[in-house]
Amino acid sequence: MFEWKDDYSVHVLSVDAQHQNLFRMAGELHAAMAAGQAKSVLAKTLDRLVQYTAMHFAHEERLMRTHNYPDLTAHQAEHAALTSQVLKFQTDFQNGRATMTIQLLQFLKDWLEKHIAGSDKKYAPFVGNAG
Repeated sequence: MFEWKDDYSVHVLSVDAQHQNLFRMAGELHAAMAAGQAKSVLAKTLDRLVQYTAMHFAHEERLMRTHNYPDLTAHQAEHAALTSQVLKFQTDFQNGRATMTIQLLQFLKDWLEKHIAGSDKKYAPFVGNAG
């Protein structure tokens, strides 16, 4: 379900490495859910995801700004929406809503398929392999 394929590559080495890390996190959560251990790894995964989004989005936006990507503002808005959703998942979990693993996995799947394979690919020609 969460397997890296070359189709996801934006051909920016640092960004692809970060995206592969997101695939690993999603895969670990999916495997834990399949093994009935999702609750035990959910807090750790959410903490890692919050850290990941801050670091990764800052890196992407820095690259886009440096290379004058014309759709930077729209891309930043997507990042803000994704960040907001990740923080909401974390807050929900901290408030005792532990039955959210399936929703989180669906969110990650959408992120990977729509944002990485869609929006991120649009900036790749502007950035080249600068990252």
